[in-house]
Amino acid sequence: MAAEQLDILVIGGGVVGGGAALDAATRGLKVGLVEARDFASGTSSRSSKLIHGGLRYLEMLDFRLVAEALGERSLLIDKLAPHLVKPVPFLYPLTHRFWERFYAGSGVALYDSMAFLSGRSRGVPHHTHLTRRGARKMMPALKKDALIGALHYYDGQVDDARHTMFLSRTAAAYGAHVASRTRVSGLIREGDRVVGAEIRDLETGNSYVVRARQVVNATGVWTDETQSFAGERGQFHVRASKGVHLVVPRDRIRGESGLILRTEKSVLFVIPWGRHWIIGTTDTDWSLSNDHPAASRSDIDYLLDHVNKVLEVPITHEDVEGVYAGLRPLLEGESEATSKLSREHAVSTSVKGLVVIAGGKYTTYRIMAKDAIDAAVHGLSDRKIPECCTEDVPLLGADGYEALWNQRSVLAESSGLGVGRIEHLLNRYGSLITEILDLIKEEPALGRPLTGADDYLRAEIVYAASHEGARHLDDILARRTRISFETFDRGTVAAAEAAALVASVLGWDTTQVEREVHHYLKRVEAERESQTMPDDATADAARMGARDVVPVSHPTSVA
Repeated sequence: MAAEQLDILVIGGGVVGGGAALDAATRGLKVGLVEARDFASGTSSRSSKLIHGGLRYLEMLDFRLVAEALGERSLLIDKLAPHLVKPVPFLYPLTHRFWERFYAGSGVALYDSMAFLSGRSRGVPHHTHLTRRGARKMMPALKKDALIGALHYYDGQVDDARHTMFLSRTAAAYGAHVASRTRVSGLIREGDRVVGAEIRDLETGNSYVVRARQVVNATGVWTDETQSFAGERGQFHVRASKGVHLVVPRDRIRGESGLILRTEKSVLFVIPWGRHWIIGTTDTDWSLSNDHPAASRSDIDYLLDHVNKVLEVPITHEDVEGVYAGLRPLLEGESEATSKLSREHAVSTSVKGLVVIAGGKYTTYRIMAKDAIDAAVHGLSDRKIPECCTEDVPLLGADGYEALWNQRSVLAESSGLGVGRIEHLLNRYGSLITEILDLIKEEPALGRPLTGADDYLRAEIVYAASHEGARHLDDILARRTRISFETFDRGTVAAAEAAALVASVLGWDTTQVEREVHHYLKRVEAERESQTMPDDATADAARMGARDVVPVSHPTSVA
């Protein structure tokens, strides 16, 4: 990046930053993307894993946001990422006779209609009405007195961390320069214009000057901090809202569909996730460190209390496999309740050469990226730049996915893996599955499951480091795979074997292997301790007891 002037430098490797880099690269621009930690290490790996319009936004009469998000849902399922984004069923239990079925049914019907009217296919099946018997047949776990009927509808589901990583990887395939563990330490100004950034490689300690005609700030909950790099007060402010999710084994809740439940504050989802359920989320103001938001005992109790109101067999603390907490970057509003703040996004160009994008929701990342790059292109007025084309640019792994899915039995037979294992790989890598199978062909031992996390093959661990930009054990266990919350031991059993597998790929010696494992175990220990604390302040203090494997300093400089 430092070798030539870029057209656009994107700061932040979350879903919006990755989307912006892909948008800019596919317009023929010279693009750089830098991320201080790992791709999706912040909000973009800690969502509810849903690609959805947001039923509750209909009640807020935010029809434009819902329609926009539903159009993006269809696009992702049908074209852009069919290997990563799938339809997922939900039940909406009804508890009042007559009026609620009409009221909620009208809302879900409008939801389906808006998806159709977006100009794209719905991407998911149409909703249906169910009696109490029909609903409990689909979800036997529900108490009989918890509902009088239900609505059955579909939304989309995604592994957010993998999808975000695929965005950055696809941008790189189109020529973008992409680097993780590289932190901006200050913006460079000439007069009243931003002309680049000072960047520190956190792995080596080396610093670089990267010059760019436009800089795009896509740092999510860190927006207020990074806006200050320009030496001026930002045009808008971001408020962090904490969302906590629990993960429990699939056999703890008997049923075939997810649930969406009303609470006094927001909505609660119970979402099928492979051999697990995800239960979430909370929606509370967060004013502590953005680096590692912590779930407290009260967060966990809140989720368990609300989900147990409708379950015949209650979920206990001992049933919880994993817990993760993330921060939503909400545009500051007048409402005291974060659940009522807008999920709209905004773009600022108040400083020449600098575009700031903030707010929004995961589902509409592509629209956000387009708006940010459109604003940046406006500052590149000396030549004609093509319009956004990302609605026609499938992510890596999408092309050929359907054909390979149809051939999954043949792939299983030729590789010696079971059909179920091939399906798992196809839904994580799409048509790039051939690269995984090539690794196994070269080294058959990589075809064995990872000890302590048998949903994943050893080849996937190696591939995360060799092809997917993972630099540390934490990247692999928490984001390239989801072992950190899909196992009761939180990945501590798998840690040593995973580190040994990638040591040769990443050039680790014995000391580094031990350091990586030690760091990961300390991280899990700190997270477990934080989850026993009564409130945010004590939970945050406990979680901060485990340092980053690569320390990230907090810059304030402007050159």
